[in-house]
Amino acid sequence: MPRLALFDLDRTLIAVNSATGWIKREVRLGFLTRRQAMRGAYEIAKYQLGFSRMEQTIEDAVRALAGDEEAAVARRTLDFWREEVARTVRPGARAAVQAHLDAGDHVALLTSSSEYMCRAVAEDLPFERWGCNRFEVVDGRFTGEVRKPLCYGEGKIHHAEALAAELGLSLEDCVFYTDSYSDLPGLEAVGQPVVVHPDPRLARHARRRGWPIVDWGP
Repeated sequence: MPRLALFDLDRTLIAVNSATGWIKREVRLGFLTRRQAMRGAYEIAKYQLGFSRMEQTIEDAVRALAGDEEAAVARRTLDFWREEVARTVRPGARAAVQAHLDAGDHVALLTSSSEYMCRAVAEDLPFERWGCNRFEVVDGRFTGEVRKPLCYGEGKIHHAEALAAELGLSLEDCVFYTDSYSDLPGLEAVGQPVVVHPDPRLARHARRRGWPIVDWGP
């Protein structure tokens, strides 16, 4: 029976955190002020140190887009992928995606990134489905609101269930690849959890649970 293989993006399929690269690029191109960029970088750093909730960081970032044209952000995201991110796809990630396709499985992204980044990834990797964060748009412009539930932490379970249901599958039929301890709820919900280049907390947990830990290269 075909399975659904779910792939996290940042530091799993790719070797970098795309949010950090996006902030730097937006400053360089003049779409973010240095003050806005410093605040964004500060919030990401606080989250990585365990001092803030990423949900709030995501909502703040989307709120800053209020009034911007959706089409313009989509174009910039695609350029960002082509020019800076595509080259960071891990070699083993490409092989893992292809192995699932060769086995007759379905593949999908499950990421806290935006739908615009997912569309860009799909230009290079054979993904036709994704669970991700989507932003409200009215008359072609962002309202500053993000659709709930967020595709983060516990929220990823909702998005994974929706992707599986489209295919007549359950979470027990899913494989989930990720690097982050924040994805622990999703890992525990699927039939086959696999950790990729895990952060220290996830590595410790995976060893205790006997979960596979894989290296997909730089």
